[in-house]
Amino acid sequence: MTRSSARSGSPFESSIGFSRAVRTGSTVAVSGTAPVWPDGEVDPDPAAQARRCWEICLAALSELGGSIADVVRTRQYVVSADDADAVGAVHGELFDDVRPASTMVVVAGLLDPRWKVEVELDAVVTDTGDF
Repeated sequence: MTRSSARSGSPFESSIGFSRAVRTGSTVAVSGTAPVWPDGEVDPDPAAQARRCWEICLAALSELGGSIADVVRTRQYVVSADDADAVGAVHGELFDDVRPASTMVVVAGLLDPRWKVEVELDAVVTDTGDF
């Protein structure tokens, strides 16, 4: 079975030793993804952060041959329950037609104190193409 990976350019990928996403067969797992822009900036708005996180995740999924329709599980980690509605609304906008299994957890903190949310997803790609 072929194993492929996607990288996003995060400085943590090499220092910690992980890939943004890994595909084995039809299964794609996208790592915990933070709301960082290429210049290192982080928007303070939790909804904007959630959108950025999903943008990075879905780009990695696409790179490995998947699409949003293939997503079967999502996880959202928020540092404050006060941000749950804003973060959840973004999830609802993106995944309304997909309806993956999903979890949202309030955590004590994330790696960078600017981050209000971190997300991850799992997908099963129905069109295996060249993978």
